[in-house]
Amino acid sequence: MNYSYEQLYEFTFQMLCKIGCPENQAKTATEVLLSADLRGVDSHGVARLSGYVRLWEKGRINATPNIRVVHETPSTAVVDGDGGLGLVVAPFAMQVAIEKAKIAGTGWVSVKHSNHYGIAGYHAMMALEHDMIGISLTNASPLVAPTFSQERLLGTNPIAVAIPAKDQPPFVADMATTTAANGKLEILQRKGMDTPTGWVQDKIGNPTTSANGVKDGGALLPLGGDREHGSHKGYALGSIVDIFSAVLSGANYGPWVPPFVAFLEPDPNPVGEGIGHFFGAMRVDAFRPADEFKAHMDNWIGRFRSAKPTPGNEKVLIPGDPERELESIRMKDGIPLLDPVVKDLTELGEKFGVRF
Repeated sequence: MNYSYEQLYEFTFQMLCKIGCPENQAKTATEVLLSADLRGVDSHGVARLSGYVRLWEKGRINATPNIRVVHETPSTAVVDGDGGLGLVVAPFAMQVAIEKAKIAGTGWVSVKHSNHYGIAGYHAMMALEHDMIGISLTNASPLVAPTFSQERLLGTNPIAVAIPAKDQPPFVADMATTTAANGKLEILQRKGMDTPTGWVQDKIGNPTTSANGVKDGGALLPLGGDREHGSHKGYALGSIVDIFSAVLSGANYGPWVPPFVAFLEPDPNPVGEGIGHFFGAMRVDAFRPADEFKAHMDNWIGRFRSAKPTPGNEKVLIPGDPERELESIRMKDGIPLLDPVVKDLTELGEKFGVRF
């Protein structure tokens, strides 16, 4: 069944207010969360709302954080999220990066003491309206086994880059550094389906197609799936995200990153504070005139769009195309939710007195 953006927005906003979020922060968090549903990243949208609430109930999310810059130079900063919703901490930190870029040409911000921040692309795209290139990274719960490892030491650790154009839509790459994000496993679990080969290994490191493979003690695989298909490159990319987001800021890294699910306890001996993020904003005119750059981005995009597609494929896509097209459809036709998600949100609403 499809639900209107307005209906889901009102429910999410009211729920976040119920757990004590100030209205301005609840508004920001709601926009970030629903941007995932609009763009087709269903695993990171309202389906995750109850997960945030459960973390709040366990005292692992601070609904009224004092988010602040704790160290800075003219072009860099470290932000302490004070245990707040990553959906609120991340836009704050990205705005710091943008403000620094306005003055210094570029701005770079690493974040500690945060939580899951939704889709990486939302934060990177904040830079677009300022004629800036935006970069957004975050580490995450350790569900990923490095190449040749049985142990889970990394998160899905996404990378997002948003680049403005002139008449063409912006270039927006938003991807996990794993073959598939854990949220896609959750969707397959709800549908009772298996995974493609190369997504998951079992608890001793053998390939499996079980959507419950990670739940059963296995691990997600780095981008590439195995060594022969380049998993060492996905492993390296995920490691870079982890280091930039956490080793640089003072957040937890590697296997010490706290789990998103409330029923698993964080490591009793953490190496840092909370989850870490990393943001970058680069003013285009710090390199060349913005209009000139954007005209050439139009040319770049146009040339790639005109490439001859392979047999059976309609066209060559630019990063961001599928999400943008889906956003237009879902704003008009509504956002589809799976029955288990509807049941979960209905029960959540009944618990807090908010009608779904």
